[in-house]
Amino acid sequence: MTRQQQYDVLVIGSGAAGLTLALHLAENLRVAVLSKGRLSEGSTFWAQGGVAAVLDDADTVDAHVQDTLIAGAGLCHEDAVRQIVGDSRDAIGWLVEQGVPFTRERREDGSETDDFHLTREGGHSHRRIIHAADATGAAIFNTLLLQAQAHSNIELLENRVAIDLITSAKLGQPGNHCLGAYILDRDTGHVDTFGARFTVLATGGASKVYLYTSNPDSASGDGIAMAWRAGCRVANMEFNQFHPTCLYHPRAKSFLITEALRGEGALLKLPDGSRFMPRFDERAELAPRDIVARAIDHEMKRLGLDCVYLDISHKPAAFIREHFPTVYERCLSFGIDITREPIPVVPAAHYTCGGVMVDKAGLTDVEGLYAIGETSFTGLHGANRMASNSLLECIVYGRAASRDILSKLPGSALPTDLPTWDESLVTDSDEDVIISHNWEELRRFMWDYVGIVRTTKRLQRAKHRVDMLLAEIHEFYSNYTVSRDLLELRNLALVADLIIRSAMQRQESRGLHYTLDYPQQLEQPLDTILQPPSAGD
Repeated sequence: MTRQQQYDVLVIGSGAAGLTLALHLAENLRVAVLSKGRLSEGSTFWAQGGVAAVLDDADTVDAHVQDTLIAGAGLCHEDAVRQIVGDSRDAIGWLVEQGVPFTRERREDGSETDDFHLTREGGHSHRRIIHAADATGAAIFNTLLLQAQAHSNIELLENRVAIDLITSAKLGQPGNHCLGAYILDRDTGHVDTFGARFTVLATGGASKVYLYTSNPDSASGDGIAMAWRAGCRVANMEFNQFHPTCLYHPRAKSFLITEALRGEGALLKLPDGSRFMPRFDERAELAPRDIVARAIDHEMKRLGLDCVYLDISHKPAAFIREHFPTVYERCLSFGIDITREPIPVVPAAHYTCGGVMVDKAGLTDVEGLYAIGETSFTGLHGANRMASNSLLECIVYGRAASRDILSKLPGSALPTDLPTWDESLVTDSDEDVIISHNWEELRRFMWDYVGIVRTTKRLQRAKHRVDMLLAEIHEFYSNYTVSRDLLELRNLALVADLIIRSAMQRQESRGLHYTLDYPQQLEQPLDTILQPPSAGD
């Protein structure tokens, strides 16, 4: 039995961005926060490194902005960078007020001081990464979740998979205003209609489009795909950040080795124990991630290696266990003692730098629809995201979107008489093997053809394959009952197409987009902007 539900604000996604926004609105509005599975399923929970912020008196907003602009390879929007970095101290202050247990400096006797411990990561000119040991994302998520659970105006709903946004254009009405969304309740198997004055996409990125990724299974580009189908532009989808160091082990699934290890002196080595990063960049292990990932990819292909090694064993064992307890324990569970031996690592898809185009408040091209966090394109990351700027963006834009929503509240109204989801023309599938096969094929050719190093021919092959997959998936979607796997495959294939199309348009190498056919940069950097067909089509 399908249900109609109404909220002031519908937040699709339960990570740092979505929870920040919900907590800033809950005093005035009734808010629903949806998660595809468990609330902790998103990327925030697994983020290890920290939050970049100007907190040290020796650091400046200008220095943080400049570091970000350099890492972004000419494509950052300086106004957006300055807005986000300028709000960093207040954003961290709010997190501290919520109770996030950031790591503090210690005295010689081991007792804590009042000062927060700041670390440094690749691309940063100062120590400005505030963290909670090496599990910052979990600390932020758990703290914000407790606050949300305690608030009577926030309803947290698990096992809810968003299918598509409901817009006035899709209903044949004037304009294009978001009215809510159709949501699959995985517990009942039925599709419910959620109406809302404002809808917020906080679904994370799309790194599961690649075979190897540091992201959880939920990172399937749902928000980007739904926004595109609703009539929103997307930008810079060709810039997919590959984290240089994911644990390489047959039993380790998507475990990230935080960049903070290299910030604290870990060295990348070949199997013979020799370093190679100084040959690629004068900053060596502290070079931006795209340079490090390409260097590892180059050495693995040159020597036919399955992996390279990250070695921090020259540091005191107590230091390693104190600063990197999560990495230490996880590696030890696979028989690797990082205080004594190097860690086998490979690059893996990590972050979607492009996304749904938004303004300074997170508002998309569709009225009443916001996108925040990794789903969005704010202009912060440019052609390459600098380490630990992403969690900052989540908090800053969660706050900015909440202020914009509150300012527009007097002119908004709850939508009524929304059509229910029609399940009468579909049947249950007995061929789910098609979904699993297409999922594997998609992720394999994206890794092979649209990975760290690209060519025009590889992109053409990928485009041919994705066109065929999209046709197959559309036929399957039109005839069978929806499931989480089918919906994620549908969204991933669409996002893969957007990535390929964007990559084919960029005839240069810049930041995270590196093609052998166009190794040089163009003089004038431009964003790659894709315009969707009319949402009513």
